[in-house]
Amino acid sequence: MAAAMASRQLRDLLMRRLTVPTQRAFSVTHHPLSSAAQGQASREAPHEAADHSYESLLVTSAQKHILHVQLNRPNKRNAMNKAFWREMVECFSKIARDPDCRAVVLSGAGKGFTSGLDLMEAASDLLQPQGDDTARRSWFFRDLISRYQESFSVIEKCPKPVIAAIHGICIGAGVDLITACDIRYCAQDAFFQVKEVDVGLAADVGTLQRLPKVIGNQSLVNELAFTARKMMADEALSSGLVSRVFPDKEAMLDAAFALAAEIASKSPVAVQGTKINLIYSRDHSVPEALNYMAAWNMSMLQTQDIVQSVQATMDKKDLKDVTFSKL
Repeated sequence: MAAAMASRQLRDLLMRRLTVPTQRAFSVTHHPLSSAAQGQASREAPHEAADHSYESLLVTSAQKHILHVQLNRPNKRNAMNKAFWREMVECFSKIARDPDCRAVVLSGAGKGFTSGLDLMEAASDLLQPQGDDTARRSWFFRDLISRYQESFSVIEKCPKPVIAAIHGICIGAGVDLITACDIRYCAQDAFFQVKEVDVGLAADVGTLQRLPKVIGNQSLVNELAFTARKMMADEALSSGLVSRVFPDKEAMLDAAFALAAEIASKSPVAVQGTKINLIYSRDHSVPEALNYMAAWNMSMLQTQDIVQSVQATMDKKDLKDVTFSKL
């Protein structure tokens, strides 16, 4: 009944469109936020998000529908300790189920984004694995690596868009982390390193799998992974690892929150469906992805969000003034 009503409403709207004067032409215009609005977007007084209390992360409600997740071990250059790997899964699993959240900004507290794996804390697992023979120690390592991988895969599985805002150091597991995010901004002082070969191992929690698809240049990926050399911000931009570079951390966060606010103003049915289908399409053939899209939208096209979005556009209203239902 609701679907039929939505269909009739949309049909009526479009029919009205055909009879209105030309000055009310259907057009979609991008309205970038002003610099003042961008500043307000990141500087509104944050408060700790409900049901998000962690040792290694700080999660705050930056503004309506937006959560700010910070790697929060600044005295350790946000090195990833045992609590981090567990808490990332807990945090983003909760965000995925949070009907109020529509976008996430992920950043690092202090002077840099992250120095990667906390080697001092991980040493006991790496150098003295549990198990009394090769098979049992191998099973221990497989379980450990799989749990670490899930700590970043959970970002992809979360239907809410995640914007990584990177400043300063981003090495090792930090690259694994940001390649699992949907959008990447960085400050001019940021640098990136696939650091694992310098500590005697191959990167095993996502970089070797995601980075080639992110930047689309296998030669460059191989160079970075084989040498552990630094990639500076300008090269990260030109290669496609990040989409924008900003003078400093403050300007970057202003822009990241402005972007999150723009995303959060759209239909959550549309945005979350778009993320899910983009990731599916990345990993499947075009015919498979088209079939999945058809199956997806056979139900999602029945949403009231289409009626509200079309009406707002025809009335020349900003989508941020439209109240979409929680999802």
